[in-house]
Amino acid sequence: MKINLRHAAGSLLVVGLSGTELTGLERAWLRLVRPAGVILFRRNIVDARQTRVLLDETTALCAPKSFRCVDVEGGTVDRLRDALAPMPSAQAVAEAARHSDQDAWSPTHSQRTRMDGARRGFALVREQGELIARAVKAFGFNTTLAPVMDLALPASAAVLGSRAAGETAEQVIDYARNFLAGLAGQKVVGCGKHFPGLGGGAMDSHQETPAIRRSMHGLWSEDLAPYRDLRNELPMVMVNHAAYPETPSKNTPASASPYWITTVLRKRIGYRGIIFSDDLEMGGILKFMPIEEAVIAAIRAGMDLLEICHTPEMILRAYEALIAESERSAAFSKLLVARASETARARARLFASGVPPALTAKQFESLRARIFRFGESIRSAQTNAEAQPA
Repeated sequence: MKINLRHAAGSLLVVGLSGTELTGLERAWLRLVRPAGVILFRRNIVDARQTRVLLDETTALCAPKSFRCVDVEGGTVDRLRDALAPMPSAQAVAEAARHSDQDAWSPTHSQRTRMDGARRGFALVREQGELIARAVKAFGFNTTLAPVMDLALPASAAVLGSRAAGETAEQVIDYARNFLAGLAGQKVVGCGKHFPGLGGGAMDSHQETPAIRRSMHGLWSEDLAPYRDLRNELPMVMVNHAAYPETPSKNTPASASPYWITTVLRKRIGYRGIIFSDDLEMGGILKFMPIEEAVIAAIRAGMDLLEICHTPEMILRAYEALIAESERSAAFSKLLVARASETARARARLFASGVPPALTAKQFESLRARIFRFGESIRSAQTNAEAQPA
């Protein structure tokens, strides 16, 4: 059966909402667009029950097997911290894991039972992934946009803060592999970000287009090493809006660059999962081109899903631009429909098990307590590490 062009265009969008319940306007444009899914922020989340109602009502108006996305990395990016419990940052957990391998602290019983003969630090990171997965499932989500796979380089310290797990590719790989294993064990989809790497960027892509002046050799051997090593373990990869002037992409943001998405990620790295844009309302892309051009360029470059997190006007402009370009260009129409069919098959595969069930009040409080204990164990590990002689 031939796919409806409007449905195809909508099914390439993941959209944001304004508040804690759907407005009449949102119901209207959701029925029209039928997006691939939704992403919620702290502005949308009060508690687990309200969040589940909002997700259920929203995804009933979306494409089948919808994405239910949230950003829970831990630390500064944790949309559930107020509604559940604060999760330690990637940096704190990774550092605690590295020190724990030197027997600098005593693991809890739950951490000991999860070691499975592996290094203690690996079990600690896996537990963070598992706890984040359990947390997002408790609120009705099926996807967390984590882990961050950027290198913690000096240039980006002020921008990334505690979001990056390590200074070297090896440290990032160790962290991301075990974090993803924790998510996968709970059947929650993760997303490695921000390809091809923001570690060398001193500007925040929410406001501007960072120009990261790292050579392709340096990027390939360092920033891209986690994506190369974990290409078969990443369900999704998020592409950033930075430019890399010392590479063949020149000043074009990565999110609109065929070089980065198709040549490097698909062909050279051999990645076969879903490629997802960072928010297309960010200044890093909109100061380079209007959203109508951005969504068309991203799809042509090889992007699978387009994230637009805030404004209904932007969502509708993007949707209509994809349809208009498909009506103008038979080649783009063919590409759009093929991409929609591919992502529909991916959604069906990723979310075959359906919506995770709600927790009882007792189960919810038990999860909250586990997260608090986990945070305490991380702080204990940090304290013990700081007390050791240099």
